[in-house]
Amino acid sequence: MSQTSRRELLGGTLSVMATSRLRSQTAWQTPMRKRPEPNRRGIQLAELFALDEPHKVRLASQVGITHAIVGVSGALSRVPSAQYVATLQKIKADFGDAGLQFSGVESHPVPAEKIKLGLPGRDEEIDNYIAAIKALAQVGVPMVCYNWMAGISWYRTRVDVPERGGALVSEFDNEEAKKQGLTQWGEVSEEKIWSNLEYFLKAVIPVAEQVGIKMALHPDDPPLSPLRGIGRILTSAANYRRVLNITPSPIHGITFCQANFKLMGEDIAALAKEWCAQKKIFFVHFRDVDGTREHFRETFHDNGPTNLAKMLRVYHEAGFEGPMRPDHAPTLDGETNDRPGYAMGGKVFAVGYMKGAMDALDIPYS
Repeated sequence: MSQTSRRELLGGTLSVMATSRLRSQTAWQTPMRKRPEPNRRGIQLAELFALDEPHKVRLASQVGITHAIVGVSGALSRVPSAQYVATLQKIKADFGDAGLQFSGVESHPVPAEKIKLGLPGRDEEIDNYIAAIKALAQVGVPMVCYNWMAGISWYRTRVDVPERGGALVSEFDNEEAKKQGLTQWGEVSEEKIWSNLEYFLKAVIPVAEQVGIKMALHPDDPPLSPLRGIGRILTSAANYRRVLNITPSPIHGITFCQANFKLMGEDIAALAKEWCAQKKIFFVHFRDVDGTREHFRETFHDNGPTNLAKMLRVYHEAGFEGPMRPDHAPTLDGETNDRPGYAMGGKVFAVGYMKGAMDALDIPYS
């Protein structure tokens, strides 16, 4: 057996330390697994962030998430529109320092409830919206994931349903929702919601097209109407096609929240192929549910009824290369359930599932 001198041992240790420092400086990002064509970049691993989540940002970077989808409405609502660019530049720089590319805004970039409900003051909100879109373009943030869930955002009747091992997931039961009665807005017809959306699109989409901001429309969650008296219209693929035809534009497309389209009764693989071929899917929310639109619960990424690995192959073969984030993951042991669906333990599991499946299927990601 050969003996190692102290000098050799020290030299080897220093070499390992130097290599580790080099790796930490140059190889911390998730590498591409396969680049079938020089101009292909693969699926972009993303996560949704608020502006006050340093632990989540660090953890996301550590598990290989590279793209940040950010909620900015709170920050922009506190400053005049003349400061939108500076505010967004600071946000972009902060995420860049953490190794994350600011790739889009989720939910509206500024308050928009008056627009969705058709209330007095909606024109002022539209003016702010247009200013925000122009500022995002100036800063180099390419996409807004917006929704048209008026009065009520995504909605559940329970958020503490035990799943595997006691993990907590959310559930929707329409019979329980009906018991809660109308909201403060009373009854709002689908026709009114359609009219308000058309008014918004005709004002905003031309500006978004001019400055190159993609507008990715999220489905209603849950996709049924009415919900506590408020009409919901993003409840079928047919209605999506109707929306996209209101203001046809290459920058107007879809956030493909696949669980919602599944609850609509759609063939999500066929639909993903159709809309990817039309280059209309800009963003994917990758999750699964068990049940129907009237009564369902969230699942882990590995135990729901949908073959999620197959769906990853569908997106890849259809040419999707935009941001994809795991959505509504269970709250795991030791985590607080104050933000149901958005704790990071379940997201870490989901990212590992996604990366493992893509590696096994030879699907590139970045």
